[in-house]
Amino acid sequence: MELIRGLHNIRKHHQGVAATIGNFDGVHLGHQHLIRSVCDTASQLETAACVISFEPLPAEYFVAPEKAPSRLMHLREKSRALAACELPQLLLLNFNKQLAGTEASDFIQQVLIDGLNVKHLLVGDDFKFGRNRRGDIELLKQASDRYGFTLQQASTYLYQGERVSSTRIRQLLAAGELGTAATLLGRHYALQGRVETGAQLGRTIGFPTANIALEAANPPLRGVFAVTVDTGNDNALPGIANLGAKPTVDGTRVTLEVHLLDYAGDLYGKRLRVQFLHKIRDEKKFASLGDLTRAIASDEASARDWFKANN
Repeated sequence: MELIRGLHNIRKHHQGVAATIGNFDGVHLGHQHLIRSVCDTASQLETAACVISFEPLPAEYFVAPEKAPSRLMHLREKSRALAACELPQLLLLNFNKQLAGTEASDFIQQVLIDGLNVKHLLVGDDFKFGRNRRGDIELLKQASDRYGFTLQQASTYLYQGERVSSTRIRQLLAAGELGTAATLLGRHYALQGRVETGAQLGRTIGFPTANIALEAANPPLRGVFAVTVDTGNDNALPGIANLGAKPTVDGTRVTLEVHLLDYAGDLYGKRLRVQFLHKIRDEKKFASLGDLTRAIASDEASARDWFKANN
C-alpha cells in the first residue's frame, strides 16, 4: 500500500481512482466491507482504490486529548491493517485548523476533483463532512452529476442485527467483552509499544514485568487481562497484563505492564504487540504490597487456567 501524506504529495498515477472516506479507526468488519466494495469497483473500472482518512482524527482535534474518544488503533497499526486489506493507496490528510474550516463544497473541489480526480466515491450510511459537518449525501449527488463520477452510499453493516461501529467496539472493550469486540474487529484488540525501564517493583515482589510505552494515550479498556505478546520472533507468548494507573502505588498515568508466563529473557528496548484475550478483573487499589502480590499470584493462576481451557 502506498501512503500519500497530504494533497501536495498526490502525483498523476494516484489520480482517477475509486475512493472512500472515513476515520477507519479499528478497521473493523464494517470498514473491511467498505474497502472490499471500493476495491471491487476499482477493479471493474480498471483503476486503483483509495481510502481518504485523517490524522489526527477529527474528534481528537476538536476536544482536549483527555476528552477525545479512545482510539482503537494508532496510525501505524491502522496503516498495517489497511494494507492487509490489499488496499493500493491511502491518502492521509492532516486534520488541522485549515481543514476543519474547509467548506464541504471546497473539500469536494480540492480533494475529490483537483486532488484525486475520483471516478467513483463510496461513503458510509452516516457520512458527513466539511465545516460544521454541513456536507452530506445530497451535496455529493449534486457533485457527482456535475463532475461525472459515480456515487454509492453503503448500507449499514450489521452483525447479529446490530450496527458494527467503532463506538460499539469501544463500549464492548470498556465492558470487558473482549470476545465480541474481537469478532467485530476481525482480530483481537491489541496495543503496542517499546519496552522501557520502569520502577521495577514487579521484580521485587516476584513478578517481573515489561513496561510498555503506549502509542495510544487513552486506551478504551482498563484492568487485568490474559494476553499474548508478539515479540517480533513469530511466536506469541502468554502472559498477564495490567492496564491502568497502578493505584496501589499512587500512579496517575495510564501504563501497560506485562508479565510473561515462564519467560526469562531480556525485553528492554524491544517493540511488543500485546493482544487482549480475556479480562480477569478490574484494576483495584490494595492496602499493601503484600495484598497486591497475592492478587497478582491469583491473576496468574486465573490466566493459566484460561489458557489451558482455551488452548
